[in-house]
Amino acid sequence: MDLTLRFFATFREIAGQKVVEKTYDDDLTIGGLLTALEAEYPEMQEELLIDGDIKPQINVLKNGREVLHMQGIDTQLEDGDTISLFPPVAGG
Repeated sequence: MDLTLRFFATFREIAGQKVVEKTYDDDLTIGGLLTALEAEYPEMQEELLIDGDIKPQINVLKNGREVLHMQGIDTQLEDGDTISLFPPVAGG
């Protein structure tokens, strides 16, 4: 399946670009995708997942919708989906 990955802030710096088009095996979940990204981008290790779940303050959107309001890491991905990854944001 083909996915569009959109990286923001520090994740964009790690990936080297804002948008990446990738092909993955079918039956991929958000958890599987995040595990694959941590393996592909060593600087993302332990930045996306903790104890088998999405790390707090990380926002992962599937087609503009927060996956925590879907099935979380078990959210199934489909061909053509756009996944957006936002790291924690601080400021004031």
